[in-house]
Amino acid sequence: MNKPFRFSVTAYEPGSGREWTETARAAEDLGYSTLFTADHYLGPGPGTEAGGRSPVGVAPLTACMAAAQVTTTLRVGCRVFCVDYHQPVVLAKELATLDFLSDGRLEVGLGAGWLAAEYEGIGIQMDSAGVRIERLGEVAELLRAFWSGEQLDLVGKHVRAVGFSGCPLPVQRPMPPLLLGGGSPKVLRLAGEVGDIVSLNFSNRGGKIGPESIATSSEAATAEKIDWVRQGAGDRFDEIELEMGAYFVDASEDHQSTARALADRFGVPVQDIVDNPHALLGSQQAIRERILELRETFGVSYINVPHRAMLDLAPVISSLAGS
Repeated sequence: MNKPFRFSVTAYEPGSGREWTETARAAEDLGYSTLFTADHYLGPGPGTEAGGRSPVGVAPLTACMAAAQVTTTLRVGCRVFCVDYHQPVVLAKELATLDFLSDGRLEVGLGAGWLAAEYEGIGIQMDSAGVRIERLGEVAELLRAFWSGEQLDLVGKHVRAVGFSGCPLPVQRPMPPLLLGGGSPKVLRLAGEVGDIVSLNFSNRGGKIGPESIATSSEAATAEKIDWVRQGAGDRFDEIELEMGAYFVDASEDHQSTARALADRFGVPVQDIVDNPHALLGSQQAIRERILELRETFGVSYINVPHRAMLDLAPVISSLAGS
């Protein structure tokens, strides 16, 4: 049975604090479920350009709290916290505090890290994918244990929490929902095993967004990713909410030019962009039908859109949210 649609916005380049809080209020008013920011730290410069992405203007925890303070129902979170950037116990306490102060409106996104230029730029060793995913699993385990309120006695290869119980307790019981995701078999099996929400994403093994990202996110590749999630989830697969980022969005009359520009950028045929599950290109009616198709074909019911498309997609969102 299909799950009801939810929609979220990712925003991370506000021109001012007022713009950020206005974005939060607008997202709530337009019917979006959640406002996310991102866990990246490089400002403008060669390191950011090398990763193929825009700089992130705000730090996630502070931005989430600011958004929660000016809204009443909007959920907040980070899509996603890179576990390598945070001491695990400190992160667990910060997130519990954020859920506590927002009266239970936190969604917790966790990732294993992928942006090689950022690791280098901020001076953190980037371990192999296998080690990073192993660390991600241990951090997820620690969060659950910390938020349980029970005495902690957890010693792993990458985390340690011994001789105390976590506080404050999150408002959401037994815990805020965990969103994990990625594009490789190992991380998606882990996400299926421990996640409440699983994000189907690019495989960015090269450490940046590039042609491989498109090649590993086709319809066939997406179906394969869902199989990996199912392998990890087993009998609990139907309980999982499947999420996907709409990274390429254009609801204007010029959407065909956008598709051509993206194809040139990534060095792929235009049709590969048009058919990509992460692309919402066309009229609002065409985009609405595409979103319905994503749920029918893949079971994806949670769609994340970029801030720049928040207003353009609002009529589509209002017609589908909760249905």
